Amino acid sequence: MNNSELLFLYDAKMCNPNGDPDDENRPRMDYERQRNLVSDVRLKRYIRDYLKDKGYDIFVSKQDDKVKDADARQDDKVVDANARLKSVVGKNKVTREDLPIILDKLIDVRMFGATMPIKAEEGGRGGSSIALTGPVQFTWGYSLNKVNLVDSNGITSHFSSRTENQQGAMGKDYRVYYSLLAFQGIISAKRAVRTGLKDEDIALLDEAMLRAIPLQATRSKIGQYPRLYLRVEYTDGQTFLGDFRDMVSLETLDGLRDTTEARLKASALARKLSANASRVARIYWWQDEELTISDSPDGTISGLFGEGIKDKLVKL
Repeated sequence: MNNSELLFLYDAKMCNPNGDPDDENRPRMDYERQRNLVSDVRLKRYIRDYLKDKGYDIFVSKQDDKVKDADARQDDKVVDANARLKSVVGKNKVTREDLPIILDKLIDVRMFGATMPIKAEEGGRGGSSIALTGPVQFTWGYSLNKVNLVDSNGITSHFSSRTENQQGAMGKDYRVYYSLLAFQGIISAKRAVRTGLKDEDIALLDEAMLRAIPLQATRSKIGQYPRLYLRVEYTDGQTFLGDFRDMVSLETLDGLRDTTEARLKASALARKLSANASRVARIYWWQDEELTISDSPDGTISGLFGEGIKDKLVKL
């Protein structure tokens, strides 16, 4: 397996892409730059939930809106993680010798890694857990445009009571007008060897990037759609070319309210990839028809590439 780098753009319209629990669940923001932020954990949650819905076993699950894994220190979560591993392996005592079985069965560990409560064999050395850094990692996402929060955020909920009166509760419902969010990701060939990441897993990752977000939408998340996905697979396990987000930009930063108003410039990215064509094996790409690449002859990302790269393009 070789290294890959990913560029993923999705937008959010009149919704809350990633609420901050420490700030009344307001959308995460870099207020100094007026940029909307989304954590890598939120993006991985979409992917995990999508894979789980497709019938794949995952380790980091969510019950009652609380993520259950072994990273947290709460006893109940550690117990849940132990129980999960025992059910996967099929025995009460799970050791490091069982790691190949665990990796074979849990796709999210193969992708993203995990901290798992696995003890060493009796008499052996090692702590009470093992930490695997997954080959698939994402940065925090940020909006390419300047984002404003919806001015009005007060809501009232009414609940039926046993009397004729109704009880009302006031709350806050924070949303953004429009945010075009960009993520950078990597797939490390070296880490893929350790977790046993498969080619089929990467194909599933591509699928999840295009389908998971709209399918997993809740009330506050409806209004989010993927707009551009690019996975550049290199010819070796050493190459990384840098953050692709630094090589794309919007013609207009202020006042955007819809995808059709967001005109993306990506010629700098095309030049970077073309200059390193000998290190590029394939470029897997997908673009939503409502997003326009303004500096491309045909409005698509593929239209920016010449002969040195064009035969390496694979449309998803």
